[in-house]
Amino acid sequence: MRHPTTLALALLLVLGATASADPGERVSTLADQNGVGITIYNADLALVRDRRKVDLPQGESRLALRDVSARIQPETALLQSVGAPQRLTVLEQNFDYDLLSPQKLLQKYVGRDVDVIRYDPRTGERHAERARVLATNDGIVLRYADRIETSVNGQLSFPSLPPDLRDRPTLVSDLTNTAGGSQEIELTYLSGGLSWKADYTALLASGDDRLDLRGLITLQNSSGTTFRNADVQLVAGDVNIVRPQVMMGRTMDSFAAPIPTPMPVGEQSLFEYHLYTLPRRTTVADNQTKQVELLTATNVAVTKTLELRGSPYYYRQSRPDLGAKLKIGTYVTFRNQGGDLGIPLPAGTIRVYKRDTAGTAQFIGSDQIDHTPKGEYVRLHLGDSFDVTASKKQTDFHVVGGSTYESAYQIVIRNAKKTAETVLVVEPVPGDWTMLESSAPSTKSSSSTASWTLRVPPEGSTTLTYRVRTVF
Repeated sequence: MRHPTTLALALLLVLGATASADPGERVSTLADQNGVGITIYNADLALVRDRRKVDLPQGESRLALRDVSARIQPETALLQSVGAPQRLTVLEQNFDYDLLSPQKLLQKYVGRDVDVIRYDPRTGERHAERARVLATNDGIVLRYADRIETSVNGQLSFPSLPPDLRDRPTLVSDLTNTAGGSQEIELTYLSGGLSWKADYTALLASGDDRLDLRGLITLQNSSGTTFRNADVQLVAGDVNIVRPQVMMGRTMDSFAAPIPTPMPVGEQSLFEYHLYTLPRRTTVADNQTKQVELLTATNVAVTKTLELRGSPYYYRQSRPDLGAKLKIGTYVTFRNQGGDLGIPLPAGTIRVYKRDTAGTAQFIGSDQIDHTPKGEYVRLHLGDSFDVTASKKQTDFHVVGGSTYESAYQIVIRNAKKTAETVLVVEPVPGDWTMLESSAPSTKSSSSTASWTLRVPPEGSTTLTYRVRTVF
């Protein structure tokens, strides 16, 4: 019999035994669970609140809580009696995460005796022979009374499970209980393996002036346990976390028909963050990705802009050719207020679609947004214009004296569309600067920025020239 099969059969021989090696240990499973709540943060962290009803004797006892998160941070665990916190005192606490497997079981029995059981096909009898496990590195080494073998001809039988080997992640607590009997306890702890993010889809109207926005919350659980029928809350914000030293989007078909209005997600301020509460309990299974509706907002006013953005490096040196067919960015902006908006928007990705002439929604770009409070603006860079391009060159440059420079520039913007376009030109100008000449009105939009709003005719071009003096 091959070794892997032997190990699998060996495991079956101990599964009939209790998961606890200590007969005095009280084991609590998910069948004892009265409720569970999870608060999930953005940074692969969750606060778990696990309530169970257990029967404990008065005095000292040992309680094994099975099916806690495999990613629990044991140093954060807090076990209390609900309604009577002083009733229980934790004397010692151990997290057993060395999970049962054939190989783990063999490793725990190095230096100990097992029975090797062989089956005689001629007589139908089973024979057991005692052997000691010497090593399990790249195989197994067994010492019998009269020999040493490096393979197993039969099945291995183990007398019991080692006390530190569990079939499920288990938190074991030595307790002192002031009053015996049934009571409700709550285990609170921080765990990794749980995360969430916000994903948004937007359908831009044909005139590029309105959009319909939908938000989804995506939950991911890789904690090693399932949270059944859980109360789920989400914290949006940048929470500072001291780390221990050791230790999917919708398809375009979703725009085809109106979506029924979901129960709203509750939102409230929490310290300097925002807390979102899902409207109903949900099961978050291990190794599962789950999506829940966050918001639906229709007919949101947006502003589309085409922008050509420069650079400050060429204002203090001679750089004649600054580029041909420069990319002009496409942006849409909307304000988080009014209508169905006006709740703090968690950070996430917004994917934008627009219908073509056949009515099919096509993807036109996406961008990340940061946490956005109510009343603030959301600005999305969706890509670069295909038909509107620019060229730029430096037409003059000289040193006036010391650290004072004068330079002149020409920017030509071309529009291949059959409709006129407006382009915002933004130039970051370094140092102490003065606009000496300009062919179009300029705006000092900040202490280091000059900007122009230029109208470019259909299938035509517009030329901007300007001269600037800079002092460094």
